[in-house]
Amino acid sequence: MSTVLVQGRDLYGRVRRGIAENILSQSLMLLSYSSEKNYRRLMRAFNRIARTEHQKMIAAWIDNWLAEGNPGGPFLSRLLRGLHPNVRKNYVANMVVSLFFRDQKVYDRIRKEYGFNPPSVMLVSPTMRCNYKCGGCYAGSYSRDDDLPPEVFDRVVSEAEQIGIKFIPILGGEPFVYPQLLDIFEKHPKACFQPYTNGSLITKEMAVKLANLGNVAPMISIEGFEEQTDARRGKGSFERAMKAMDNLREAGCLVGFSIMVDRENVDAVTSDEFIDLMIEKGALYGWYFLYIPVGRDPNPALMPTAEQRNQMRLAINRFRRTKPILMVDFWNDGPLTAGCINGGRIYFHVNHKGDVEPCIFVHYATHNIKNCSLVEALNSPFFRGLREMQPFSYNTLLPCPIIDHPKIMRSALQRWGAYPTHEGAEKTFTDPEITEGLDKYSCEVEELFTPIWEREYGWAEKWMEVMDHPPQKIQARKRAYYARRERDKVKGVLPG
Repeated sequence: MSTVLVQGRDLYGRVRRGIAENILSQSLMLLSYSSEKNYRRLMRAFNRIARTEHQKMIAAWIDNWLAEGNPGGPFLSRLLRGLHPNVRKNYVANMVVSLFFRDQKVYDRIRKEYGFNPPSVMLVSPTMRCNYKCGGCYAGSYSRDDDLPPEVFDRVVSEAEQIGIKFIPILGGEPFVYPQLLDIFEKHPKACFQPYTNGSLITKEMAVKLANLGNVAPMISIEGFEEQTDARRGKGSFERAMKAMDNLREAGCLVGFSIMVDRENVDAVTSDEFIDLMIEKGALYGWYFLYIPVGRDPNPALMPTAEQRNQMRLAINRFRRTKPILMVDFWNDGPLTAGCINGGRIYFHVNHKGDVEPCIFVHYATHNIKNCSLVEALNSPFFRGLREMQPFSYNTLLPCPIIDHPKIMRSALQRWGAYPTHEGAEKTFTDPEITEGLDKYSCEVEELFTPIWEREYGWAEKWMEVMDHPPQKIQARKRAYYARRERDKVKGVLPG
């Protein structure tokens, strides 16, 4: 009887998911012929598929975002204007429904057999080759022989799908130099791929191919305006990136942008002029990443200051309130993700050699996908240990064990015997100039962000529970956070 019930529940879950995808896809299609104010069809679709507290909170946020006077309506108008039908169905509807539904059979099986929840995002770098040589890039110099074999790439995507992962950002290097990239996209139509690219290889023909596939949403990597982008990426790189965005928009693709924010470009990329340009070029969303001193020639002096990090937080929150574009701030959005997402809690990275890294910025591993299954890597003592320590702080505005709690990551790498995955990777965690700089930086950020956390993020503690952190762990982190701050004040480490 129990087997029949499980099979019935499984079938019910798949049917509900399929119905939800159809409901959402049809709602999006109808909205493409509607005015900006006519968004209630979409909200009815969300409310019909929302069941859990997590889903209902997301639906409530979307409802507010779509309210008259907020940027949701104009965003939907932009999203649906000229979007290829394959992209609407295979990427947009698929991704949104994935926020609401899990394959319960998969989750139950993984929890029962291995004792952990599968993550929802897998990053893959199939190649580290690139036709650019950008300052501060962690890619370095690689050859075709260093690429991830296509059969391994295909297998790791298949294994990810088997444990419920649908969102797969593709990094590098430059992903589009990988010969089999589009073959992988085509072979896995239910996965949503998000390649991060300099755009130089996205011709009109390539953009049309991606639109026809429908499950690919490229992110164009730039550094700001032409001055900042060409300074780091070479003369003409900004113009090529803008042309790629034009090609993708005209083909009906989803397109976004990716920014590495450092001390030198922060003013440019947090300006209204920059965001307005991105909207004009068709970008529907953007990702902001802080410069982290990892990879080739790490330079802590390039990191944004604590004040500049807060400048970025304020700017992105302002854009969310006023601009018809979706924004992600990889560090300052820690409260939205209930802390760090590494170690397979929400995401992880498979590099070009097959090493399974806990984070795109932590170039260390204990397992390689060529020698183990994906589940074995995710269930490694290294990954399990990192997940158990999360959240690393009660103040989830300080989510990162690399720059906000650097002693934690240095200790974790030693404790679980992780090996560096490329030459020089250890410098971030062993070079005294870098480690002392990160320790100082973490104190400065904590001093600035603690009163902001207490004043503006009263909702974040409840959200930690919704995101599956046990209440007793949250309270323990809270007590530890404030007890340590009091001890440090007594010692004179932090200003009183």
